[in-house]
Amino acid sequence: MKSSKSTWKRTLSAVVAAGLTVLPLPAAASAADSGTTVELRIMETTDLHVNIVNYDYFADKPTDEYGFAKTATLIKQAREEAANSLLFDNGDLIQGNPLGDYVATVDPLKQGETHPVYKALNLLDYDAGNIGNHEFNYGLDFLKNSIGGADFPYVNANVYIDDGDKDETNDKNYFTPYLILDKEVKDQTGAVHKLKVGVIGFVPPQILQWDKAKLEGKVITKDIVKTAEKFVPEMKAKGADIIIAIPHSGFEDIPQTDQMENSVLYLSKVKDINAILFGHAHKVFPDKSFEGKTGVDLTKGTINGVPAVEPGFWGNNLGIIDLKLQLADGKWTVADSKTAVKPIFDTVNKKPLVDADQEVLDAVAEDHQHTLDYVRGPVGTTTAPINSFFALVQDDPSIQIVTNAQKWYVEKQLQGTDYEGIPVLSAGAPFKAGGRQGPAYYTNIPAGSIAIKNVADLYLYSNTVNAVLVTGAELKEWLEWSAGQFNTIDPASREKQELINYDFPTYNFDVIDGVTYQIDVSKPAKYKADGTVLNAKSSRIVNLKYEGKPIDPAKKFVVASNNYRASSSKFANPDGKRIILASPDENRQVIIDYIRSFKTINPTADGNWSLAPINDKVNVAFKTSPDAKAAAAEVKSLSYVGSTEDGYSEFKLSFAAPATTVPKPPAKPDPKPPVKPEPPAKPEPKPDPKPEAPADIVYTVKKGDTLWEIARKYGTTWQQLAKYNKLKNPNRIYVGQKLLIPTGK
Repeated sequence: MKSSKSTWKRTLSAVVAAGLTVLPLPAAASAADSGTTVELRIMETTDLHVNIVNYDYFADKPTDEYGFAKTATLIKQAREEAANSLLFDNGDLIQGNPLGDYVATVDPLKQGETHPVYKALNLLDYDAGNIGNHEFNYGLDFLKNSIGGADFPYVNANVYIDDGDKDETNDKNYFTPYLILDKEVKDQTGAVHKLKVGVIGFVPPQILQWDKAKLEGKVITKDIVKTAEKFVPEMKAKGADIIIAIPHSGFEDIPQTDQMENSVLYLSKVKDINAILFGHAHKVFPDKSFEGKTGVDLTKGTINGVPAVEPGFWGNNLGIIDLKLQLADGKWTVADSKTAVKPIFDTVNKKPLVDADQEVLDAVAEDHQHTLDYVRGPVGTTTAPINSFFALVQDDPSIQIVTNAQKWYVEKQLQGTDYEGIPVLSAGAPFKAGGRQGPAYYTNIPAGSIAIKNVADLYLYSNTVNAVLVTGAELKEWLEWSAGQFNTIDPASREKQELINYDFPTYNFDVIDGVTYQIDVSKPAKYKADGTVLNAKSSRIVNLKYEGKPIDPAKKFVVASNNYRASSSKFANPDGKRIILASPDENRQVIIDYIRSFKTINPTADGNWSLAPINDKVNVAFKTSPDAKAAAAEVKSLSYVGSTEDGYSEFKLSFAAPATTVPKPPAKPDPKPPVKPEPPAKPEPKPDPKPEAPADIVYTVKKGDTLWEIARKYGTTWQQLAKYNKLKNPNRIYVGQKLLIPTGK
């Protein structure tokens, strides 16, 4: 039992390490004893993203594939198997699904209330938690209020108070950088020993870019590895027998850089770190996908000899490291280790491996019901299905709705500003398109009523609308980076080639509406996913046009996007000064308002981008949802191949050049004898008529029109058009509406 956890309510700046006691055991052994062996089990959860209940709020049905209620059952089982154990959470806990949004924005958590995630986690006796990057999405005050409800301490070492000076020697940590837990453990004979366990946590330094609006001027971040090199020796000096590092950071086998986002490879080289619990990348380690990576031993589950684990996301796995500790000459050392990842679901046989923990379900039952009531609320109607099955191979309705709504919103916001009249484009990406989240991870909204849960399915993140100002040349580079989504297809090969580069996250595959273009995947990608140059001379983006004409590299465009992209991407914001609109309104709410304003929407994609033809011989494979088979019948470029071992449906994608039709020569008119014209009758003289005033032009509103675009076309202003047509709300024009254009009478 933990001696004082039930009374802890911690703040951000001060956390007290908890002492751990056990039930009466044989007399404690001396720390000087040698030849002693202790087995210590370390467990990790990470990237839960508020998925406490095993429930898919977007599909509005239970699921066996994720949910902390299921992970809790694994935790209890794993704890019973071990004489000594510790349990940690690695962040990205309070944001990520409609339950998190409900608590943060719909019915905001009040001071002193316990966030639903801690109602659940507090039942499992966690020893400590680390803070992830998504913890900052709702601001520091909400974070402070949330983790105040945790019955366990939090650590983070690389976020500091922004004191405004350039002197690093006086910088103060914003959170408690590390803890040294006093853990009583028993050895193989049953004797009890005191073990000092150091725990240190880290977050990607990029939080200052991703949540700039909420963090700028309040905190700064420092490099993960350099921070570890500072604090780990201090922890050893203060008596830590072993040190557990909990980086909310992934593994990338790339050269080390300052402020590196995914730095686990290099963190493993820091002396005296005995175990690493990592996350952020939503991957599983150890796993065959890491085979051949630098420093990785998949058999042992180590990185550069350090035991490490990453247990996926949303509670779909529990990470376990079993350490065998030996005491010699008064010092504990790691003699051996074993790493395991325990799943809650059998993905091969499609069956659950554990039941949900009823105590966890009961703890959040009321919050769960409030969320269901919220997501079931109606918004409008769609005349056609909206899915993301083919979002990576053709223009897609799930992105089109988002970009339409963003454009609609930004154009309204810019009316009457210096930016009115500059073309507004809109960038969107497929958030749910399979990949590492699996074959069930797709948007699939049937035709008919649209509820809030559907909008949340279209736009997963609590981003806010931003707009940036870029040139035509910069726009092309933005799209070149986005085109890194695809592998390079060899036109001469007849072997099967995979189209999608799954190391490139689909949420970075920006489609930019308002221009037309093709992507030539027979050419190598110009940029890596992280934006570094891969092939400087390559150009995948071809036939880039605006209003049917090649884009002028110097022409300026406004691009509607979100705060994440505008703040963190060098392509959306090349010099860091391009944000012309930083709205407090969430993209998701803008989509809701857009649908509500039109009531009934047509989600058909406008086909502004496509994959460029290669030839009819290449064999290119594309994997998508098994639910896509019926819908694929309408996509002429796809032919069904079969099911894959990992549960996807595989299609062959045609890259044949479109057939060209040879125009027929115009028919020659039949020759006829010329007709002699009769002389014209002389007109009777009439008085000169008075000139008639020209009639008004009647303009029929088309899809994508805005009032200022129509006004500009006819040389007037949107204010004059609104007044002339007696528009009560000039922001509300609809397809098919007749507008009178004054012609000067």
